[in-house]
Amino acid sequence: MTQITLPIRALNFPNARVPTRRFAAELLVPGDKVELRAEPKNPADPNAIAIDSPEGVQLGYLPAGRAPFVGLQQSRGDVWAIFQGLNEYGAFVRIAFNGEAPTLPPTTAAGRQPYRDWWPDDECPD
Repeated sequence: MTQITLPIRALNFPNARVPTRRFAAELLVPGDKVELRAEPKNPADPNAIAIDSPEGVQLGYLPAGRAPFVGLQQSRGDVWAIFQGLNEYGAFVRIAFNGEAPTLPPTTAAGRQPYRDWWPDDECPD
């Protein structure tokens, strides 16, 4: 596994004296570099890894279940991350390991696909 996509947790939590996390995420474009910053003195979780925008605004955290793995990979070598995107469910980052540059995964066509097994009649019966 050389690349993974992870959600940004605590995106709706407010920041002190700077723009909100969600607002900062809305300003990002998919592919923008983000910083993964270990927080060993975090009282809630010593394995916490914060995610910062290129401007230094905290966007949130990696999920607690994945943070120890990413932290271990950071201690072993180069780990890079980019902003993958934002949707109605939240925001996501793409992380690459072993010095590899992260790349955005292929996207699917936007919008709903038509149901292929049923088509309406051309003319409506009276």
